[in-house]
Parts: sequence; structure tokens; C-alpha cells
Amino acid sequence: MLLDANSQKIELTAKLFRGFSDTSRLAILESLRQGAMTVGEIVAETKLTQSNVSNHLACLRDCGLVTAEQDGRFVYYALSDKRVERFLNLADELLREVARGVYECVHYEKLKRTVARKSKR
Repeated sequence: MLLDANSQKIELTAKLFRGFSDTSRLAILESLRQGAMTVGEIVAETKLTQSNVSNHLACLRDCGLVTAEQDGRFVYYALSDKRVERFLNLADELLREVARGVYECVHYEKLKRTVARKSKR
């Protein structure tokens, strides 16, 4: 039973990290560190398409990393919790120390090529 609970926690944690691992979602989260923004503002900041931003915002809302608040005709998106920003800050801090290793990691590149090949099928 303990192994099951630990496995479920690991799976859930991996799922959380997938929310941060997509470059478009991460760009959106980075933009929202500045404060609440509309879709149009996020599009201007990230240079992503409106449909791409909207789709990723829906994903980020569903997993609880972003909130949405209606204000008249506009919906403002924001990080759902100060810990999301702290998590991004910790990632920045860690990356400053391990950036070279991450950049040179052949295992990550191999994984990217594998995923790209599968998506072409």
C-alpha cells in the first residue's frame, strides 16, 4: 500500500512538472510573473499565437497553476499561488548553477529526438 501511495505521488509530481516542461506553457508562466494579464497581453509578450496561448491557458487553469478573473469584457490570468512564482525563482536559481550540465545533457536531446520522431508518425 505504501508503495502504491508513493508511486501515485511520483506520477502526480511528474504530471505537475509536465505543466512546466512545455516551452509555450513556461513562456506564459514566465509572463505572468509580472502580474495578471489578458490573453492579448500574453500573446504580445510571448509572441505565441492567440489560439496557442488560449489552449495552454486552459491547460494551466485545469491543473491549477493559473487562475482567471473576469473584469468587464476582459479575462485576466494570473499565477494561482505565490508558490508557483517561488518555484520558477528556484528553477532560475538552480539553473544558474547547473545550466552547463543541462545544456550539454545528451539524454535530454535524445528524448527530444524520440518524441519528435513519434509525433511525425
